[in-house]
Amino acid sequence: MLTSQWDLIKAKYIASAVKPEQYPSPAMEEIAFIGRSNVGKSSLINSLTRYNGLARVSGSPGKTQTINFYELDAKKNIEPEPVRHKFYLVDLPGYGFARTSKDNKERWSGFINRYLSSSEQLRLVCQLIDIRHKPLESDLECYHWLLGCGLPVQIILTKSDKISKNAAAAQVAVFKQALGLDDSRIMTYTSSQHTRRKELITRIMTALTVEE
Repeated sequence: MLTSQWDLIKAKYIASAVKPEQYPSPAMEEIAFIGRSNVGKSSLINSLTRYNGLARVSGSPGKTQTINFYELDAKKNIEPEPVRHKFYLVDLPGYGFARTSKDNKERWSGFINRYLSSSEQLRLVCQLIDIRHKPLESDLECYHWLLGCGLPVQIILTKSDKISKNAAAAQVAVFKQALGLDDSRIMTYTSSQHTRRKELITRIMTALTVEE
């Protein structure tokens, strides 16, 4: 039997929202991405989907200020015919905003929390963390808050090309211990080289529990 891995073949922007009535319709399964400002979230989304410019990349931390929904189309070639599955990739504003007011921080925190705690379609939260730093308090707080909401979390350590392979391996071990993770719940990713792209797609599709 001819089999292959899942791949993402189409991606398009659907909507931006700050309240539930602005979420797109019809409802579909969702995979959310969250991380500190300037962690490389937009670059990873563009790398994952192979659509440059799908998510806007900015040098200014905290550029994403709304919940952005993208419709992704996944395909797997199997016999007797290929299977396809559509879902939403949900890009959440970064935490640890660099240049914004306290009022804006509280407002953004409010609608992010409301989405994460109430979405019935959310299947996985990918939390991005810069591999070059030790676990920061905001990263730990976010991770434990997500777990407290009963959400499955995939840790993605970004920017692994900025350090040596030995240093990257050491950092993975640090995060595994700090967060109590096994290998299935943590991985590295380098957006500029698309390293481990297919593996991340596989983990996402597994979370969606798609039938072959």
